[in-house]
Amino acid sequence: MLRWAPLEIGVMPPQTTGASVFARLRMAPPRRAVLIALWVATAVAELVALRPVLFDREAPIQGLDVVFTLIGGSFAACGLVAWHRRPDSRSGMLMTATGFLFFVGPLLGQLDGELVNTVRVLCVDWWVFSFVALILTLLTSGRLQSRFDRMLVAAYAVPLVIGQVLWMMFDPEEGHLLLAFPEADVAHVIDRGQRALLACACVATIVVVVARWWATSGPRRRALLPSVAGAFGLLCFAGLLINDLAAGTRSQTLLWLAACSLVAVPLAFLAGLLRSRLARGGLAELFVSLGAIDRADLQAALRRALGDPGLELAFDAGPAAGPGRTVAPVERDGRRVASLVYDASLDEDPELLEAARAATAVAIENQHLHAESHTQLAELKASRERLVAAGDAERRRLERNLHDGAQQRLVGIALQLRLLQNRIRGNESAEQLVTSASDELAESLAELRELARGIHPAVLEHGLAAALGSLASRSSVATTVSCNTRGRLPERVELAAYFVVSEALANVAKYSQAQHATVSVWRAGSLASVEIADDGVGGADHTRGTGLRGLTDRVEALDGRLRVKSPPGLGTTVTAELPCAS
Repeated sequence: MLRWAPLEIGVMPPQTTGASVFARLRMAPPRRAVLIALWVATAVAELVALRPVLFDREAPIQGLDVVFTLIGGSFAACGLVAWHRRPDSRSGMLMTATGFLFFVGPLLGQLDGELVNTVRVLCVDWWVFSFVALILTLLTSGRLQSRFDRMLVAAYAVPLVIGQVLWMMFDPEEGHLLLAFPEADVAHVIDRGQRALLACACVATIVVVVARWWATSGPRRRALLPSVAGAFGLLCFAGLLINDLAAGTRSQTLLWLAACSLVAVPLAFLAGLLRSRLARGGLAELFVSLGAIDRADLQAALRRALGDPGLELAFDAGPAAGPGRTVAPVERDGRRVASLVYDASLDEDPELLEAARAATAVAIENQHLHAESHTQLAELKASRERLVAAGDAERRRLERNLHDGAQQRLVGIALQLRLLQNRIRGNESAEQLVTSASDELAESLAELRELARGIHPAVLEHGLAAALGSLASRSSVATTVSCNTRGRLPERVELAAYFVVSEALANVAKYSQAQHATVSVWRAGSLASVEIADDGVGGADHTRGTGLRGLTDRVEALDGRLRVKSPPGLGTTVTAELPCAS
């Protein structure tokens, strides 16, 4: 009577908890041997059905049989894929069965005999039952949930079983075993009744599918696309049946249109697979960007990846799931850290959801780790600043103690020696001894003053330019100083700049063999820069020695940066960048 095609697999029923969804991941799929056997059976059935085309050039080619055979094989293959991916759902089995039922006509049509012909004519359209069941159970894992759905599927038995048996009892043309009352006119009336009932059943199924598609959410609509494609095929067949009743003859154009419309079903199935792959690609990008994503961005990324604009990332203990929504826990090390509330149609792909849960758990853990690392980094920075400030305060205390204590006493002793020298004039040996003691005392006092300046430069109280000029004047290498800071810098910045210049000029004097050095200090916005350059031999290794490493620590404690460029033969340039208030 007609040719029918199966539809794509359904999705799992709406749940109120995600635990059962992911428990299905641990369910055993069909045995490998069973799947292999079914794949082999599909390939053999396809080849045998196409035998007249492939191996018998003299046999007449039935174009529609070829189209239906190829489409039936694609449905059987898609059903096996669905069965393997979702062993908990009956949709894969229904689809596989539909595909195999599709081979009944082409296979039995190659055999002779009244018994074979009887089975062929009686069962040629029986795949409609699994076909309609797939359409109606696309969101319920292949299980009919309502009495209306069961009644609708059963309604097809009236024209396809009861009506077909009655028609065969009166039809004298097919040559089958059920012929009891050869009467062509009665057979014609029964045939028209069958077509009318089938058209009504098709229209009713289409209305149900369209109504469910219209009433459901966006993600569930995408899951129902194969069902919509199947409804379109039913619409084409319904139009064919109505045309048969109205015109009294079958339109070959409408028949070919109805047959070709079935291609939309495997295409919809492949589109679903592609969407799943693309979604997993989105999750892969999500994993790449985990280190720089906050909670709001994470929820938005999950919505894009899973195609569910209503997805929510909840951090409360037990979020409620509304109608058609599923709640899946997100756990890390056995501890629940969040929950995903998403459209239940996404349960169709539990592997994708498991990957989304894993990505969410890792992202949340990374957020915690980043927050902890930022806190620890801030604490470390604060501790370094406190250490530098404490060291500077101690340096200042030591410098003042030396200046007010030992240095003043030495100056007093020097004055006393000078008075003593005046009193002993004429005593050459005593005068020489006092002069020698005065010279030694002067050198000790100079070294003490240098030590005090090294501990803390008191000259900084007169400004950074004056302090750097003092360093340049004491340097053994001719040094030019340029200081353009537009006023005073913060004290800690001036102190760091002073020590950078001091250590750099000391290295110039010791190692560079330079003839000239320049010191430049300038301020640009909130950044003060210090540069010391010489025309020496270069090749300095700033990773050795404690001087520059200590300066690096001091500069970095202020969130600054110290760079050393020293190409061989081209001199050395030390640059320090120090943040300061605008």
